[in-house]
Amino acid sequence: MQTLKPVLRQVRQSETLPDNGEHSCSLASNSATRTLHDMRRLVHRPRRLRRSAALRNLVRETHLNIHDFVLPLFVSGKLDERRPVASMPGVFQVPVKGVADEARRAQDVGLEAVLLFGIPEHKDEEASGAYAENGVIQEGLRAIKSKCPELVAITDVCLCEYMSHGHCGVTRIDGEHFHVLNDESVELLVKTALSHAAAGADIVAPSDMMDGRIGAIREALDASGFDQTGIMSYAAKFASVFYGPFREAAESPPQFGDRRSYQMDFANANEALREVALDIEEGADIVMIKPALPYLDIVWRVRERFGKPIAVYHVSGEYAMVKAAADKSLLDEHTAVIEIMTALKRAGADIIVTYWARELAKWLRE
Repeated sequence: MQTLKPVLRQVRQSETLPDNGEHSCSLASNSATRTLHDMRRLVHRPRRLRRSAALRNLVRETHLNIHDFVLPLFVSGKLDERRPVASMPGVFQVPVKGVADEARRAQDVGLEAVLLFGIPEHKDEEASGAYAENGVIQEGLRAIKSKCPELVAITDVCLCEYMSHGHCGVTRIDGEHFHVLNDESVELLVKTALSHAAAGADIVAPSDMMDGRIGAIREALDASGFDQTGIMSYAAKFASVFYGPFREAAESPPQFGDRRSYQMDFANANEALREVALDIEEGADIVMIKPALPYLDIVWRVRERFGKPIAVYHVSGEYAMVKAAADKSLLDEHTAVIEIMTALKRAGADIIVTYWARELAKWLRE
């Protein structure tokens, strides 16, 4: 502000003097000279370090790394070959027999982790396919670990893909109302996590948002000899419209009602912090915020308050929006994705689950 005072005084003088042509020209010339003179006194010029790509790279604060990214894979027990997901260009459902090759391709481009979602051949009201010894995820895990033993295999622990009604837990219908029963659902989630660990999962990722499920899963894993199996908790998972394309990919839309009684209200930030704190207290190794881009404030607050690794899930709707805009030449896909991923990491994310993981692995080498 000190360097601007002479200029401001000159402006005030112009407001009190009459506007005759000769005097106005002289005043304008003096003002311009004074402004340039004052500008030369600037000590801090942030643009100095933006003059070239090399300088910008030298002082860049946030760097993307290939190891930041986790690739989601949709494993189907109903397919014999890959099937494209119409609402998510570039994303496929893959058969169990092909998932190990899909994982190997991910590993070959430098990725170190995949997140598996299962699509069973049959669904029921007990979600029996979620914890079956020969279930789609269990078979997929064994195939991946036989071909890619060093690849980190993370598994989605939820019931929605396996329930005939598409909800993330056991339901009870009372007339026109339905309830998702918490404790009964947690029992099935524990069975599911144990079956994944037994099949070779490195990390289990409960995404259901039932109360107390992290503590129950941690206790059961430890008691069964899986004390080295990690838990990536979907700690702050918001009820969001951005999940739409995923439900096509995972074949898991609810057949009635919605998920707002267990997923979080998107208006609540303090509640998100309480959910994260509870999951950490119960034994979560990694906490996730989902969706990603609309919740950067939550990511930052979790980063500032807690000392745990943070994951974000850049979800299907976020992916599909960029794809649609790029398809209409409204933006450059590569540039937009790099900007989004950098923003997620800048906000505090250590791990980014994204459908662009393979492309990012290639782009970051260019």
